Amino acid sequence: MKTRRSLGDMIAVSSPRISLMGSRDRTDTDTARTQEWHRKPAPLERPARSGELIRLRQQFRREATERCDRRSGDRRLRVLAYSLVLSRSARPDEDWNTLQTEAEQRGYVMGARFHDVAVPVTTTCLPGSGAGCGVYTPPWKRPGWEEVERLIRGGFAEGVIVLDRHNISSDDDEYRAVIKELGERYQAFIHLVIPEELSGPT
Repeated sequence: MKTRRSLGDMIAVSSPRISLMGSRDRTDTDTARTQEWHRKPAPLERPARSGELIRLRQQFRREATERCDRRSGDRRLRVLAYSLVLSRSARPDEDWNTLQTEAEQRGYVMGARFHDVAVPVTTTCLPGSGAGCGVYTPPWKRPGWEEVERLIRGGFAEGVIVLDRHNISSDDDEYRAVIKELGERYQAFIHLVIPEELSGPT
């Protein structure tokens, strides 16, 4: 006598166990690993330019040091101090102390101090557009930075000292343009208290 079986019974008997992820007989470890993989965002692919930026910046510093040594053996490099503050009420006093200490340790003579208030950029940056994608107004549109460039152009300093590259620009292209402008056009350099990151977003 034939027994009637439901479709569900036939599937349960004849099919191997299939997990929700679509593969046969997955172990709990495989499932946990797959779930973990889906939870983690994929790392952003971006060209590593920090090494290039460090080398470029250090090259112009070496050249400035060599020129200074040729002119006078005991003359020290003169630097201006620059800081970017996040609001009008913020004062860069703590930055000045840090920059002064760093300048003394490096044997620089620190001159005038300039700062700007960070103004967020409201434009959208499209990949491959060639436009800068910095978080704040580019340095060449800031009055304090313009004054730094004017004094360097006039020969009153061989460089500028800042806390980190983000005081100039977080965008690699903008930052590189500033390094090259100072180095190639004015034979000046940028000194950072905190060097560029070797990895991570800028």
